Amino acid sequence: MAGIYENAQLLLQTALNDSNAVFRDGQWEAISELLQNKSRLLMIQRTGWGKSLVYFIATKLLRDRGAGITLLISPLLALMRNQIAAAQRIGVKAATINSSNQQDWEQIQAQLLANQIDILLISPERLANQDFRENILLPISDKIGLFVVDEAHCISDWGHDFRPDYRRIVRILQTLPPNIPVLATTATANNRVVNDIKHQLGSTLKISRGALTRNSLQLQNVYFPSQAERMAWLAKILHQILGSGIIYTLTVADAERLTGWLVIKGINAQAYHGKLDTEVREKLEDRLLNNEIKVLVATTALGMGFDKPDLTFVIHYQRPGSVVHYYQQVGRAGRAVEKAYGILLNGKEDDEIINYFINSAFPPQAHTQKVLAALDEAENGYSTTQLQQQLNLSLGQINKVLKLLSLESPAPVTKQGSKWYATPINYQPNTAKIKELNEIRRLEQAQMQEYMKSQKCLMAFLADALDDPYPQPCGKCAACLGQDLLSTNYSTPTVNDAILYLRHSDRIIKPRKQWSSQALLTYGFLGKIKPELQAQAGRALSLWGDAGWGELVKRGKYQDNYFHDDLVQGTAEMIQRWQPQPMPTWVTCVSSLTRPNLVPNFAQRLADKLGLPFNSAVIKVRQNKPQKEMNNSYQQAHNLDGVFDIDTNQINSGAVLLVDDIVDSGWTFTAIAALLRRAGSGRVFPVALALNSLSS
Repeated sequence: MAGIYENAQLLLQTALNDSNAVFRDGQWEAISELLQNKSRLLMIQRTGWGKSLVYFIATKLLRDRGAGITLLISPLLALMRNQIAAAQRIGVKAATINSSNQQDWEQIQAQLLANQIDILLISPERLANQDFRENILLPISDKIGLFVVDEAHCISDWGHDFRPDYRRIVRILQTLPPNIPVLATTATANNRVVNDIKHQLGSTLKISRGALTRNSLQLQNVYFPSQAERMAWLAKILHQILGSGIIYTLTVADAERLTGWLVIKGINAQAYHGKLDTEVREKLEDRLLNNEIKVLVATTALGMGFDKPDLTFVIHYQRPGSVVHYYQQVGRAGRAVEKAYGILLNGKEDDEIINYFINSAFPPQAHTQKVLAALDEAENGYSTTQLQQQLNLSLGQINKVLKLLSLESPAPVTKQGSKWYATPINYQPNTAKIKELNEIRRLEQAQMQEYMKSQKCLMAFLADALDDPYPQPCGKCAACLGQDLLSTNYSTPTVNDAILYLRHSDRIIKPRKQWSSQALLTYGFLGKIKPELQAQAGRALSLWGDAGWGELVKRGKYQDNYFHDDLVQGTAEMIQRWQPQPMPTWVTCVSSLTRPNLVPNFAQRLADKLGLPFNSAVIKVRQNKPQKEMNNSYQQAHNLDGVFDIDTNQINSGAVLLVDDIVDSGWTFTAIAALLRRAGSGRVFPVALALNSLSS
């Protein structure tokens, strides 16, 4: 083994481009376990420890012995570019098959069959693709020399990042010969998750667990109730911290808005989230890696797998929902620097956002029953579009139910082409388990609330919560030192600037271009929305409940039943900034039967402020269910069919401001705008007081 160890050591130095590099405790032992004993090994090591080096070096040594290819399943293909570059330095040829390189599939398939590729990287979702399974996976299945499962905590539905497609991995493992070595890696698996992984991967699974403490990372928690206070503090502190880092937010809207604020304050910041194209995200990652920007303001889209060893800070704008998520994210900092900061900010909106995520994580039993009942009654199956027409469930909720059901064994549903069918399986959901999972999420949330207030070592708290067998006081965090690492002072004038910024951060309401199929037949609205019936791009004054105008909107709607004059002034100023063209010559509003005066009163005062006439052109002719209870595009549109009429005597041929209080799906604006245009109105510009923040 001595010669093999020396060869492995040389490969490590080549991969890292460092002639002095040596193996960390556990790295060589893991490689040896895979080479010599052909073991199934679960390796739990902190972020940045070097787990990818283990499977790349093991692949090289196994291939040199004549072994088959390594199959690596990972949810992080877009974030593995650096690791693949390290593999190439040691002569390991890596290839990936994903939705973005379909033009290369045929060539990669030929290279795989010719044994010209050393490691194939795929996402777990790729295993659901029948074409991939039949034409690529099946032909190479008897040639696999090493099977690697990256981010293995995703296997466990007890883990916070459970991904249903990981269940397919277990089925593949069951078909592999027992002498094929298997490596599963993760940085965040507590005992509950470890036991579940062991149950799924087999009792022979060996566990290699290292200490999770990161010695260079200094932790501090700060409670700033309002976003404006956090924004003021960040504007000050980011000028004082050296190096570059990440600020995590819980929502896309906050990532974009906070980025705009930091840029105004002279900080080189960029927003990063899952709604950006892959190419854009990669460029942003590279800019941060090359220290071309000070900070990425990111959602969890920049999570597992991103590796920048010299990050000097990770700051959380809001509190994550679990210790697992927090450790994953804060662990991005301080990998190769002597000192880095991990600062957790906490605000009063955190619980509301986290509760939203918890409530939407697992499909309730009622959703499952509705989907199964609909498929049972379908004569020729249903597509997901048809299921939306049958059920008041969002597309995401429907897809979540179908995916989980399709992964059951035996499965009560099957997919043929674009349609789903019920099978003759008497499916009984495990309601007790779902209930327990939700209870665990609540406990995790409570644990993070406890962490915020902890007076003991913050690093030891995290390690203990993750069942690290070696939690030790770090001696460096704010709790250990008994004082703040970074001053929590901020400038009151800067807070006022932040409030003003938030109050000027109006949101664009994008016009819809296509009618929801068969949803508005009473009006005869079908197919593409004709340009002459479309709403124009509109504006929302705020995000619902935010620190700018949002709280005042919330109070006006649910406490005062009256929108404050400040909101009239703020909306008028927004319209002046916006300058819609052609400028509206009159104002109307969305009418209501349950609260007939709330919005019309506001719209009338807004019209007065703008010096425009207000006309009650929109009439609600029958009561419908609240739009907020409609969960998909079809139901949202269909819920409006035949609900509104237009008083043609109140129509003005000029452009019009169409006013409402809250906008979510935008279907109310879309339908009424078309009715107004058809009745002879000029262009329709939607105006809302607030945009639903969790849907943005």
